[in-house]
Amino acid sequence: MTSSFKVMVVDLGKNKSSLEYFDARREWIGGSGLAAGLFSHFGLPGEDAFHPDQPLILAIGPLTGYFPLMSKTIMGFMSPYNNQYAESHGGGRSALALKFAGYDALVVRGKAEKPTCIGLGSREVHIQDVHFLKGMDIFKTGKKMRSLKPTNPGHRSILRIGPAGENLVRYACVNVDTYRHFGRMGSGAVMGAKNLKGIILSGDSHVDLDPDLSKEYNKVYKDIYNTVVQSGAMRKYHDLGTPENILPLNELQALPWRNMQSTYDENAGGISGEKFGQDQLLRQVACAGCPVGCIHIGLLRERFGQEHEYLYRQVSYDYEPIFGMGTMLGVDTAPGVLTLLEDVEKMGLDAISAGVALAWATEALQKKIITREHTLTDLEFGNVQAYREALDHLTRQPNEFYQALAGGTMKAAEKYGGEDFACVLGQEMAGYATGENYFVSQALGFRHSHLDTGAYGLDQEQDSRNIDKAIEYMQDQEDYRVLMCSMVGCLFARKAYPKENILRALNSLGYDYTQEELDACVEKIKHHRWALKFRTGFKPEDVKIPSRFKEITTWKGKTDPEYMDKLKSKYQEVLREMASAHEKRQGENQ
Repeated sequence: MTSSFKVMVVDLGKNKSSLEYFDARREWIGGSGLAAGLFSHFGLPGEDAFHPDQPLILAIGPLTGYFPLMSKTIMGFMSPYNNQYAESHGGGRSALALKFAGYDALVVRGKAEKPTCIGLGSREVHIQDVHFLKGMDIFKTGKKMRSLKPTNPGHRSILRIGPAGENLVRYACVNVDTYRHFGRMGSGAVMGAKNLKGIILSGDSHVDLDPDLSKEYNKVYKDIYNTVVQSGAMRKYHDLGTPENILPLNELQALPWRNMQSTYDENAGGISGEKFGQDQLLRQVACAGCPVGCIHIGLLRERFGQEHEYLYRQVSYDYEPIFGMGTMLGVDTAPGVLTLLEDVEKMGLDAISAGVALAWATEALQKKIITREHTLTDLEFGNVQAYREALDHLTRQPNEFYQALAGGTMKAAEKYGGEDFACVLGQEMAGYATGENYFVSQALGFRHSHLDTGAYGLDQEQDSRNIDKAIEYMQDQEDYRVLMCSMVGCLFARKAYPKENILRALNSLGYDYTQEELDACVEKIKHHRWALKFRTGFKPEDVKIPSRFKEITTWKGKTDPEYMDKLKSKYQEVLREMASAHEKRQGENQ
């Protein structure tokens, strides 16, 4: 274990790269902490997200390459969606490729003159002109990039954007190794603004382990590995995967349907995890360094000839994409969902935000707030072909309506009307209509993500409408998740990595933390991230929870708007106090 982070900095504007070292490993740990630390060093808090010198940061953690399910990479950036500091988390081979290239982080600054690809290995950096990839979809781009330098197919990760990123859709994503993504908050648009079409990470080196540590390391590794593969703790993720959530949430009246006009539908079985597993599942694959295999690949057939002739395509699916391209749009057949997911994939759109945006547009058209002149197609819940056309319009932005919608659902609603039924909680909602705690949690969460605190779980407890309990729950959950995201671990692996296992894993590699020291580091990282978010413009009182969230009915009955408003007021007070205290401490230490 070295005391410094090894960071490659690439400046696209100057066509140069440099290796830098940051001596704060114990303080920033890695992953989420490292990304926030690097943004503090390189970022421009007062400038627009598309300013050429805003950094795009990839960061991995101290357990990457050493332990199972430590397979994620943090992407830190100024979000074009809300012009605030943001994170997105991606898997695939990206973390191990960066680790085996010998780096803790990659920082990209500047803007290239032409579409460009960065190739990074342990011994070389390539900044390559790829103007011939301009406008290509995700799949074609991936095929072309496989022939670019560095070529090391066994240990390589390919990140790329599609037309949505090039066209600066504010929720364009970055595709990683075909089936994973940096999905939320517009990282694809940040790459597009930099004329950065793709990144190739080549893990062409190796990592060492101190022989004196091998005995304890082997013991800890075996304990964690056995929990992952033998205890049954992660069986769900391999078997049906997260789509297993469809039927239980539907029965709880907590599954958003048709722009959350309903929270239950009798046809949910047509897109359930069980239905996908029985009729569509082709295979399960895994991120590098993961023995679970939670990535479910569906087989999509398209008939093109009278004599039963078919094209076959492979499309990944998970619960959230099924929500975005299925329930939210009223699409209740598995082939219909896969068809839309393939289009989303090609374009490089975030499936959740795109689905929620089109669901709002469909209801707005129903209510005659907008017209077909705006939508250019007859949007109707359940109409797969209409949504295929709309996804293309959303990507290409042929008129002012789609230009507004490409900026976010609420941006379009503010311009055209319909704010009360825009399903936006800081960003387009995730697929949990569970109740007040979750709605407040996503609206005010650091990433505006359902994974910030997992408060949908709290909603399902009996004593869930208790403000003090809710605040304590969300704070405790955020503490743990900041720790995991600084490692950087898959959040599905929570049962395999309680705090004591994370501490054992770190110390088996020579980090020598006490639990108190590690807790203090996590607390500082959490506070620093929030200070960054406030410094870049976050005002929690400006985040509105639309009326639609105050009108729904779940298994518990009607939403309680009074409780939700009080919880939001209390939570935003806690967040502001935390960020202010951190800024004060920083000022005193300077």
